[in-house]
Amino acid sequence: MSLQNSSHATSEHPPSTISLWQATIFWWKLGWISFGGPAGQIAIMHQECVVKHRWISERRFLHALNYCMLLPGPEAQQLATYIGWLMHKSWGGVIAGLLFVLPSLAIIIVLSWIYIQYGELPLVAGLFYGIKPAVIAIVLHAAYRIGTRTLSNKILIVIAISSFTAIFVAQIPFPFIVISAAIIGLIGGRIRPESFNAGMHSNSNTHDYGTALIDDYTPTPAHAQLSSVKMFKVITLGVMLWAVPMILLTTLLTWEHTFTQMGWFFSKVALLTFGGAYAVLPYVYQGAVETYAWLTPLQMIDGLALGETTPGPLIMVVAFVGFMGGHIHQTLGSDLLFLSAVSAACLVTWFTFLPSFIFIFAGGPLIESTHGDIRFTAPLTAITAAVVGVIVNLACFFAYHVLWSDGFTGSFDFRAAILTMAAALALIVYKQNIMRVIFFSATLGLIIQTIL
Repeated sequence: MSLQNSSHATSEHPPSTISLWQATIFWWKLGWISFGGPAGQIAIMHQECVVKHRWISERRFLHALNYCMLLPGPEAQQLATYIGWLMHKSWGGVIAGLLFVLPSLAIIIVLSWIYIQYGELPLVAGLFYGIKPAVIAIVLHAAYRIGTRTLSNKILIVIAISSFTAIFVAQIPFPFIVISAAIIGLIGGRIRPESFNAGMHSNSNTHDYGTALIDDYTPTPAHAQLSSVKMFKVITLGVMLWAVPMILLTTLLTWEHTFTQMGWFFSKVALLTFGGAYAVLPYVYQGAVETYAWLTPLQMIDGLALGETTPGPLIMVVAFVGFMGGHIHQTLGSDLLFLSAVSAACLVTWFTFLPSFIFIFAGGPLIESTHGDIRFTAPLTAITAAVVGVIVNLACFFAYHVLWSDGFTGSFDFRAAILTMAAALALIVYKQNIMRVIFFSATLGLIIQTIL
């Protein structure tokens, strides 16, 4: 689907102005095809917005991406919001950000209901038997991918090992690990800056794809210029959009109600999602499984599998958590189970993604005030190193519940272990696509459960 007449524009001249409606069509389409996690989603946006349609130059695209990587939350969704905001003001950002999430939310709701209704059928159970080992491999692959990119020296390796020990052995809560890593990075960046100079996209190797609609030297639009008054208004509005629902939930349903606890818990999740969804999943597990019992450990693994196979940010797994919690706890009564589940899924999505919009609309003008590299990234580098250890802990957690489903006193599932190793080899050694690995793992799981 071509969204504008760029084929008639030469590389020396920018494409014609894009209307909000044309951009909306693009963001709607992107929301349904954004598979592949943040790397794949950012690659799609780069191909479409920078290379194909030339809406924004590569240098300004990477500049925006650098900022989004510094923020907690899904960087691909934040980048879409940023580009939409830069092109078409606040409504452009709102539309881009929402359409990046809503298709995924709709798909998760449908799949979650099918999971609840038919998850015990032999066909579905067999498919998930094969998917669970693939999830272990996917998490290990995430740790490997982030680790090879981030752990470039002994200091960062020590941080990763310490992070794993802290959460696996000492069971220190995830927020304390993030805060500790940030402090180490802040101090280390001053003492040993060369050891913490990692994790950001460089602007030095950009390509020239022709003149863009928003080019390197295009003046900052009026709506994107830095203004303390505008920033205050955005922050105030954002706080109100968070506080009003929380006050209503607390007043109408009490603080102990499942909806209220979900709103509070996922507000904290939204502010701790440094380093991608895999980094915060252990914290989601601690709260959703151990503290609130919104779902079981195996259901959490199944939810991650659903998140991996649907478009949109992987953190959308929180919608599955909310759906299951709303259904299991019958938040609106036993006669309204589906409405309870859908309401919970929408509620946690609201509180999880609201901060991302505030960060872009409040901080975007500050970032647009300079097009140089974003500095002071040492805390982010240290957090990312710590995230590697946290993700390895998550893989251990999943492996325990899949390979020893009845605990260490029970039997070891050798078939699941073989599937895990095969999936890990496919991802790490043979660089296979995640969707392909999940498909073949699910097929093998069905065969094992049916025949063997």
